[in-house]
Amino acid sequence: MLRLASLALFLVIWLVGTFALGERKLPGPPAVAATIVAEARSGALFANVGITLVRVVLAFVLAMAIGSALGLLMGRNRVADRLGDLWLVVLLNLPALVIIVLAYVWLGLTEVAAVAAVAVNKLPNTIVTVREGARALDRGLDEMGRVFAFSRWKKLRHIVLPQLAPYLAAAMR
Repeated sequence: MLRLASLALFLVIWLVGTFALGERKLPGPPAVAATIVAEARSGALFANVGITLVRVVLAFVLAMAIGSALGLLMGRNRVADRLGDLWLVVLLNLPALVIIVLAYVWLGLTEVAAVAAVAVNKLPNTIVTVREGARALDRGLDEMGRVFAFSRWKKLRHIVLPQLAPYLAAAMR
């Protein structure tokens, strides 16, 4: 019930804003709904939503791949952790808007800049989460893999990744 009340309050505030500022500055709910319907009928809405989803998926995959690799490296290697920690703190405290502006300044108004900005914004959270997971890995299982002469790939696949799974899932949120 409160959710519906908050939605109704939002619509009332929106309508008041429309009357105060005028339709040209703040289109009202009926105008926005009509535009959405028109864009959906023309097919433009779905095409643009599809393009946006592709950008989001690319940025997500990049951030998870790079962030997981760096997080694992920083969690398992003290030198890498010390080298990367300052940059991690900087990225964690950099506002998303600054990242977006820098991406557009450095890369231009391109698809690459849009994807890079979103990926860089997600990257530090992924690194921190996976780094903590890497620090929590069971040393006994690592030793077992060494005793049984597991290759790096086999150790990663059968020992490291199963233990990191909850941390990777948390990083995906």
